[in-house]
Amino acid sequence: MTATLLKPDIRRPGAIDAAWLTAVLQNAGVDAVVSGFEAKNVGTGQIGESVRFRLRYEREGEGAPASLVGKFPSPDETSRGTGIMLGNYLREVRFYQQLAPRALVQTPRCWFADTDETGGEFVLMMEDLAPAEQGDQLRGVNLGQAKLVVEQAARLHAAFWGDESLDDLPWVQGSKAAPASAVTPELVSGLWQGFRARYAERLQPQWIEIGEALTSRWSAFSERTPGPRTLAHHDFRPDNMMFGTPAGGYPVTVLDWQSFTYAVGATDVAYFLAGALPPDVRRAHEAELLALYLRELTRQGVTGYAMDDLRRDYGVGAFQLFLTAFFASMVVVQTPRGDDMFMQMLGSACDHIADHDALLALA
Repeated sequence: MTATLLKPDIRRPGAIDAAWLTAVLQNAGVDAVVSGFEAKNVGTGQIGESVRFRLRYEREGEGAPASLVGKFPSPDETSRGTGIMLGNYLREVRFYQQLAPRALVQTPRCWFADTDETGGEFVLMMEDLAPAEQGDQLRGVNLGQAKLVVEQAARLHAAFWGDESLDDLPWVQGSKAAPASAVTPELVSGLWQGFRARYAERLQPQWIEIGEALTSRWSAFSERTPGPRTLAHHDFRPDNMMFGTPAGGYPVTVLDWQSFTYAVGATDVAYFLAGALPPDVRRAHEAELLALYLRELTRQGVTGYAMDDLRRDYGVGAFQLFLTAFFASMVVVQTPRGDDMFMQMLGSACDHIADHDALLALA
């Protein structure tokens, strides 16, 4: 085997060279030597930067991939600062290092993952999932795709259902070992008021009513004692998924493990269905989709969780979608697509909240 770096270091995309990529592959057990590559940005991430590396080989050993996708801190200082403040970078690296092997959900193979002690610099080198295609929050999904995602949610949640060992991990949001959250009531209120001012012309009266109710009662709402806890993705939307195409790819793969938390799994289901399906489609098929989720949970070994429990937890789950929409819009770099996406998320969350009389939970 040609001598290379003993272990890849942490570096940004512009500093990556053929020797470094060779080290990634060889440390993962592939006897290959990279002679060159082409790099191109992919995806629409708000917090991180993703780059596809198409590889050329001096020696192409067995199992050598044609390409890899790397994920790095955002080059935008505002977005990068958010990723550091919220622990997003550190959390995602730790997921791939420690939790992904246990998860039953489909994730990309991780070839290399590392971060510095501050969580401010990191590298993730992952399987290129093409010809699967990234989902689009603005386009949404069809019913068949929604069923696939609901099944993946159930598998993820079943894998960590009631797993109290997560409480020992300080990088898991919502765990007993986690430091005090940076998401304080004061921060939530301030960002909401800034959001109201920035997007005043686009906000509907009902949306403002829900925002005022949620942010004024945020402390009590965030400290309530919900149902059974598990590992929840907490940003479970089409942009963070890859869907198979007629040309190939896994049926659905879940990406972007920056925001996961030890919380109620049904929040992910509400977050996804509220935001990814048109309201009329969601309403027509909601019972069917919830039954599918519960059936898969049961098939994976979860017991003692009834449909009434699921409906209770699912009914308030869209508050997380509402929160993410206004919170994220104010702490990442502003773009036209981002503005449209956050409006879509907020409006969809409000439709779900109204359908389930969820404001009663804030009383």
